Amino acid sequence: METIIVHIETDVNPTEDEEKVKKAILTILDNPVFTSEPAFQGFKLKAKTQGQGSLTKFRNLLRNDRIRDAARKLLYRATNSDNKIIFYLNKQVAYAGHASFSEEYAESPLGPLHVVIETDAPKPLIDWLTEKTERTKEKVR
Repeated sequence: METIIVHIETDVNPTEDEEKVKKAILTILDNPVFTSEPAFQGFKLKAKTQGQGSLTKFRNLLRNDRIRDAARKLLYRATNSDNKIIFYLNKQVAYAGHASFSEEYAESPLGPLHVVIETDAPKPLIDWLTEKTERTKEKVR
C-alpha cells in the first residue's frame, strides 16, 4: 500500500466537551493533527493523519468488537471511484472505546464522526483492516 491519508470531521456542539470529542477520535486514530473552524452551532473539529499504522487502533476495535465481517462489507460499499472510503461512526460509541457504524445524522443526536480514507489501494487496506476470521476462512475452504 502506498498513500493512505485519513480525515475525520465532526461537529462539536456547544453542549459537548472538546476533549471528549478528541478522545473519541483518538480511540480510532493514532497521532492525528487536530484543527477546528467555526460552524453554525459550536465548531467543526477535524483530524488528519497518514499511513497504514495510523489505522491500527481502528483495526483493533473491529477485531475486539467482533464486527470485521460486517465492517468488510460496509467498507467495500463505502469505496467510491476516487479510491476514497467514506463512512460514518457513532461519536458516543467511539468515546466509549468501541466501533459502531452509523448513518450521516439519523442515529446520533450529537452527530457522527465523518471518516474519509484516501488510498491508492482500497481493497488491500480493507482486507488488512478486516482480516478474515477463522470461521470465515473455514467457509471459504
